[in-house]
Amino acid sequence: MSGRESEAVMLDRCRGVATRGAEGASDQREANVFRLAAMLVRARHPLSSAGLMAASERYFLAHPDERLAAEDVLRRGWLTSLPRLRDLLEAQLREEA
Repeated sequence: MSGRESEAVMLDRCRGVATRGAEGASDQREANVFRLAAMLVRARHPLSSAGLMAASERYFLAHPDERLAAEDVLRRGWLTSLPRLRDLLEAQLREEA
């Protein structure tokens, strides 16, 4: 899977959790990305942000040592850019509204 394909899958997961309350994070990667996404969209989409943060927190309750700093998430290549994630996710959330 290419970087863009992986990004699209993660973005779709974020949108699903943010808009439909889909299941929580299934692994460390998703939990950390959901947490960052929640922080990035909080100002414009507070309800979506709350859903993402809740999904992330459920995972971290069971795996507290797997929470990473934003820099580590980027360093691992799970995201390419925080502004890019914010812009893409906000655009998708606007479409859902």
